Amino acid sequence: MGRYFSGISAAFVSVTTLFFAWGFITSNNDPLIASLKASFHLSYTEALLTQLVFFAAYGFMSFPAAALLNKVGSVRSILIALTIMITGCLLVQFITRYQDYVLILAALFILGIGITTLQVAANPLAAALGPPESSHFRLTFAQAFNSLGVVLGVNFGSKIMLGEEVLKSGHAPITNEADRILALQAVSHAFLLIAALLAGLMLFIWFSRKRIGDAAAAIEKPAGGSVLDALRSKWAIFGALAIGLYVGAEVSIGSIMINFLNQPEIMNLPLESAGFYLANIYWMGALIGRFVGSYLLTRIAAPKLLLVAASFASLLCLTVAFSGGPFAGYAALSVGLFNSIMFPTIFTITLERAGVSQASTSGLLCVAIVGGAILPYVVGQMADQSSLTLSFIIPMLAYGVIAVFGLLSQRAKVYHADGGAAIAGH
Repeated sequence: MGRYFSGISAAFVSVTTLFFAWGFITSNNDPLIASLKASFHLSYTEALLTQLVFFAAYGFMSFPAAALLNKVGSVRSILIALTIMITGCLLVQFITRYQDYVLILAALFILGIGITTLQVAANPLAAALGPPESSHFRLTFAQAFNSLGVVLGVNFGSKIMLGEEVLKSGHAPITNEADRILALQAVSHAFLLIAALLAGLMLFIWFSRKRIGDAAAAIEKPAGGSVLDALRSKWAIFGALAIGLYVGAEVSIGSIMINFLNQPEIMNLPLESAGFYLANIYWMGALIGRFVGSYLLTRIAAPKLLLVAASFASLLCLTVAFSGGPFAGYAALSVGLFNSIMFPTIFTITLERAGVSQASTSGLLCVAIVGGAILPYVVGQMADQSSLTLSFIIPMLAYGVIAVFGLLSQRAKVYHADGGAAIAGH
């Protein structure tokens, strides 16, 4: 285990702060959805447009971000991404005073563009800042701090956006105009604080730019090649499908969890309390799982661990879909533990097996995060037409495909940095 930690550099520690930041920000969508649903009297499908628009930015921006990464390098890409993210937060903060849901969605799209650019730059950088044999460990360890950001972010967002008296106890939408203004002001305050936190992070990265740049220079290849190279690789495409399904499933469950636990037939929790459960059980499970998973990846091959995690997540969703009461609530919350290692293992498994440039593969994988837009919309449609409980069938099927990806990748060819190849598996 010590040899894995010995490969962690100061540059890697600096990059890890970025994982924390985008986890903190994206997780605020969960309490935001509950707040906007009540404020604007939205159906589940309409409320989950928040995720559709936010994650649609990945489909729009990932290949341009990969081209930017090839052109200007990791450090400049990261600084550009943080600038866009601050702009998006300030726009959300400003627009909420006009009480226009469509304009809020537009501001979230801009925020999503910044986060997309950040992910395209930071994920392969974290995986590559050290020995190749420990890339799974390194990215999973960095993703643990992403989960820490999520846990703190949901607690933060729930306390500010769902903590107002108008949202604390009722199941009905907000009908009083003064109460709606109060609820939207809470959203505005939350995003202003997030913008301030991002400004501080941007200063930190600016002062760390030489350290990160020197480390990145050793792993970044000269510009050249097309960002579309990954489309020639079957494994890059399969990995993109797996990433899209994972993000879609995780985001769908997180997005509906507050309203799911709020239902009288499940746990009958007030919205703020449901947000607390979401943060401290569902997302905390992902945080604990990533630290435990980092250790397990030093003992167990990544494809095997992914197969086990996805299989358990699928079974838990099946349990939720055909049960009820607190049992279904806790089963849904438990999925977070098994989500924990999926993104980093799918990402690094794909980078190893794609056989094309990492910038191109990273771009395609981040395009696939648009699954976070598509699946929540499908889940919202199913929730409106049947029930929130039965809507868990959608993530159940997604996790099943991810389990197949883990199974098949155990014997696939692995490409080394020197151009050589080997068969995966232990």
